[in-house]
Amino acid sequence: MPITPATATPSSSNGTAEAILLELVDENGVTIGTAEKLSAHQPPGRLHRAFSVFLFDERGRLLIQQRALGKYHSPGVWSNTCCGHPYPGEAPFAAAARRTFEELGVSPSLLAEAGTVRYNHPDPASGLVEQEYNHLFVGLVQAELRPDPEEVAGTAFVSPAELTERHAQDTFSAWFMTVLDAARPAVRELTGTSAGW
Repeated sequence: MPITPATATPSSSNGTAEAILLELVDENGVTIGTAEKLSAHQPPGRLHRAFSVFLFDERGRLLIQQRALGKYHSPGVWSNTCCGHPYPGEAPFAAAARRTFEELGVSPSLLAEAGTVRYNHPDPASGLVEQEYNHLFVGLVQAELRPDPEEVAGTAFVSPAELTERHAQDTFSAWFMTVLDAARPAVRELTGTSAGW
């Protein structure tokens, strides 16, 4: 697995993990600085840049993932295909493609921008706050998944009806429905009306 700030492995000369920095933004998505990842998520949260990816198979089913139990934030919950934070100065598109490969071991066969959404979602389980300016991406996946168990506990391809059932039974990330609803116009354009999104 590639070692990146997103995977936070000990790499400094004294053996401690290097700080993971996020890009702080204003309400228009303009970069105004950086903050350490965990501190940016402490209440009340600091507005920072993020991305969310929604990948679909040839049948128009959405790939969702269950976050690994070892994650510090929202462990074990289901969420969209991939989500995360660009490095400071990294283009959101590049970050989305990079993290999709790092987490799921696959590169999208198609990835397209699908707009942005701004939200503030407290996570009741962890007490952390997602205050994000989120860049949305939709695409297709055709290759076999090879999830990194440090990042992903499970995956599933779901139709809209199956997602509705799962959402009623399982715990999903606090931000999931917000980002999915914001991405729906691009999802419908990608999958066609027959997929039901």
